[in-house]
Order: sequence, then C-alpha cells, then structure tokens
Amino acid sequence: MCDQASVEKLKSRFSSDVQDVAEFRGELTVTVEKSRIVEICTFLRDECGYNFLCDLCGVDYLGQEPRFMVVYNLYNITTKKRLRVKVAVDEKNANVDTVSGVWSTANWPERECWDLMGISFNNHPDLRRILMAADWEGHPLRKDYPVQGPDREPYQGRLS
Repeated sequence: MCDQASVEKLKSRFSSDVQDVAEFRGELTVTVEKSRIVEICTFLRDECGYNFLCDLCGVDYLGQEPRFMVVYNLYNITTKKRLRVKVAVDEKNANVDTVSGVWSTANWPERECWDLMGISFNNHPDLRRILMAADWEGHPLRKDYPVQGPDREPYQGRLS
C-alpha cells in the first residue's frame, strides 16, 4: 500500500531536500538529502506516523558516483503502510548522521552497516564492530573487497 499522502506532506515540508520519489510495484521510495536525514525521519515519525524502523542497510554501487546508498525501511503500525527512504553517500565522505535518536532500533543495523560496508554514522552512541572481529581489516560487503579476505591467497585446492 502506497502512502502518497505522507509523501506529499514530506515534499511540502522538505521540498528542496526530496531528490526523487519512485513507485514500483506498489512500493514508494523517497530519496532525500543526506544532511537532513534526522529532521526528515523525525518528521516522518511525528507527523506521518512511521513509528517503526524495520530495517536499515547499505548498498554499494561500485563504479558509480555516489557509490553508496543508505536505505531506511519504515513502517506505520497503525495504518500498516510502508515507506522506503534512501540517502546517497559519497565514497570519500562515507558517513551520515545516526537516526538512533529517532528510532532506537537503528542502533544495531547502523553498526552492522558500518561494520560490513564502511559507512560511518555520525553521533552514534556505540559505533563499533558487531559481526566481524575487532581487529578485522576492511568491510567485507563492499564490492571491491577481496573474495578470499584480506591478505589471503586465492584457494588453490579442489572443491570436490
């Protein structure tokens, strides 16, 4: 179910910060300005009823600029409507403000995104590795990460 009314409210309030709105197979995706993500998420929670952050993840578009996207999947428990919010993140400045103050459920997915993709979350209360060992080098879900891991020789044996 699309929530066009919330998107119109968002566009009305943040007209210069809404970069794109796309609908595909009944799902709405709104791409917004990275520098306003906390304000936009607070507005979506308080004014549009998106009271649950279902998921947050990073996407690597290696070879494109900007290279990364951070994707926020939101849910309005009352109306049962969903909204996807995306922000573009440059490779050279791979960070975005945390939304853990808006939804406490953002804490661990932001840590996971940092750990695996290398996207840092400014002002995060506990940004440290969550899946990889503390001394792990690199971010294994980046498309340019070596398949065999850091400083590993390619497998020379037989798989059978």
